[in-house]
Amino acid sequence: MKVTVNTFANAKINGEKLTMLTAYDYTTATLIDKAGVESILVGDSLGNVVLGYDDTTAVTMEDMIHHSRAVAKGAKNALVVVDMPFMSYQTSVYDAVVNAGRLIKEGRAGAVKLEGGIEVAEAIKKITDAGIPVMAHLGLTPQSVNAFGGYKVQGKDELSARKLINDAIAVQKAGAFSVVLECVPAELAKLVTEILDIPTIGIGAGADCDGQVLVFADMLGMFSDYTPKFAKHFGEIGKAMTNAFSDYVNETKSGAFPALEHTYKIDSAVINTLKEEFCND
Repeated sequence: MKVTVNTFANAKINGEKLTMLTAYDYTTATLIDKAGVESILVGDSLGNVVLGYDDTTAVTMEDMIHHSRAVAKGAKNALVVVDMPFMSYQTSVYDAVVNAGRLIKEGRAGAVKLEGGIEVAEAIKKITDAGIPVMAHLGLTPQSVNAFGGYKVQGKDELSARKLINDAIAVQKAGAFSVVLECVPAELAKLVTEILDIPTIGIGAGADCDGQVLVFADMLGMFSDYTPKFAKHFGEIGKAMTNAFSDYVNETKSGAFPALEHTYKIDSAVINTLKEEFCND
């Protein structure tokens, strides 16, 4: 059954945990969808994981549309949520609505996600007024990494914790159907989850959020540039891939691959005729 924003709302009411993973291509999206994950995030983390950037600020609208369209083809049931990239919504409310619309129309997204609290509440309201579901994102917001001075836990003191709560209330009032809490102390994330009527999706925010999200390359051990504290390895696929690639190199160089079962046949009489025609002096 196709997952919608109503699925998220009902999960919150019924106390059912939600699952979300990132994907940036058709094949990965298909596998995640088959596993029963409720939502796939086409995150601007593709800047790090796919494009090799140091942070997410260089990701463009064209990048997000391209990858979203591929993921949407593979997600038969999961709700596809797509990140609005840096400077696609900060410049004006008008730009925010237009770019959100592009992700829906061109990227075939089911919802969009944008970072920020009170300062983007008007944009969230206008986007949702246009009929586009919005997931908010608070705590460590990677697009603000330069302002934060690095990837740091947010909300550790009373002032910043109060701001996070007020931001969460603001995005809910603006119409967000859910909010990601990233790198937030677990007890604060639990409190926010209790305060809000919309589901919280945690990443490095403890087990009391209404759901969890991880970057698929992190949870499979495929991304080795750095490993966040919150990223449990549910499989060592990265090592398995490296071993497979190495085996391919070795077997190709030794002549073991391709073996007879990997080849196609032709009538020997045809080959003999061709040899007589092209190989004799």
